[in-house]
Amino acid sequence: MENFTYCSPTRYVFGKGTESQIGNEAAAIGAKKVLVVYGGGSAVRSGLLDRVCDSLKAQSIEVSCLGGISPNPVDGPVREGIGICRDNNIDTIIAVGGGSVIDTAKAIALGVPYSGDFWDFYSGKAVAAQALPVGVVLTIPAAGSEGSGNSVITLEAEKIKISLRTDFVLRPKFAIMNPELTFTLPPYQTASGIADMMAHIMERYFTPTENVEITDRVSEGVLKAIIEEAPKVMAKPDDYQARANIMWSGTLAHNGICGTGRKEDWASHAIEHEISAMYNVTHGAGLAVIFPAWMTFMAQRKPGKIAQYARRIFDVKETKDEAAALEGIECLKGFFGSIGLPVTFAELGVPEPDIDEMVRRLHINKGEIIGGYIPLRAKDTKEIYRLAL
Repeated sequence: MENFTYCSPTRYVFGKGTESQIGNEAAAIGAKKVLVVYGGGSAVRSGLLDRVCDSLKAQSIEVSCLGGISPNPVDGPVREGIGICRDNNIDTIIAVGGGSVIDTAKAIALGVPYSGDFWDFYSGKAVAAQALPVGVVLTIPAAGSEGSGNSVITLEAEKIKISLRTDFVLRPKFAIMNPELTFTLPPYQTASGIADMMAHIMERYFTPTENVEITDRVSEGVLKAIIEEAPKVMAKPDDYQARANIMWSGTLAHNGICGTGRKEDWASHAIEHEISAMYNVTHGAGLAVIFPAWMTFMAQRKPGKIAQYARRIFDVKETKDEAAALEGIECLKGFFGSIGLPVTFAELGVPEPDIDEMVRRLHINKGEIIGGYIPLRAKDTKEIYRLAL
């Protein structure tokens, strides 16, 4: 196990009806003027946006709003939000939605006190040191952004999708999590969220670091719970207990606890980002395609950890590591398929992907070498894309 520093300052308010506490939570962190950022029309149609705004106003907090944030969030709304904040002296950002909304809120929060272009942080020209406080009302369990210091934004004109990772600066001050708000999610969105949270754990699980049994077991426990609860959610969308377990799993998957003391990988996320940037597919669905391909590549070169995953997650009995690894990959693909997710490019709706272009963009954006389990160069990532065909 490696040395580490871990701090998770987010206050989680979990359970039925907890969105009514948003005003109290915002007031507790000193909010006076907030920008509420939200996605499509569901927050409006369901009355959630009104409930949130009414709760804030009841605490004498002034409210401005920015809606219409799309999946695979882009830079335009970020710039618009920064302008609204500066014009209205906003001191706090509240995200009402899932990962795309939260990531947009974080980017706005980072850009307001910065004199340059917010994209400087994502492109590596500037280091994130300060941001407005962010609070969350979570409606889509998937990205885990409610508990992480990360944000992913696409520079729309150039189709460049970049993940910014910070230890503390962008971690939300609080996250309100009511599983009831997820009852009406479409099945594909629910399934894609499940793949996303599993991928967040697996990016940490597949590590070259040895002697990390504690976080291995934490990761395995959450993964097995997700696999057990997922069919219940898909069969009965208003199963509160199943929804609650899935929602909390998404947070545990990405608040950093599973990655303590170990080198992480993150190649699969980088590889997938080029797919969703170029073809605008759902991120979690793209990960369901790429992660088994990445695992197949690794099973042929460094099968040990993949085999451990197969044995501990899917109870594979095979004693030879490569064979066990490959059997576990088939189990994972079978699970994804059982909840309605694609596992090939064709099933994803991209039957003829431009692999050379994705590889070119990937290594321009992420560098010559990516990944921690086995460092990958362009020839390797090209092979992983091919394995996803």
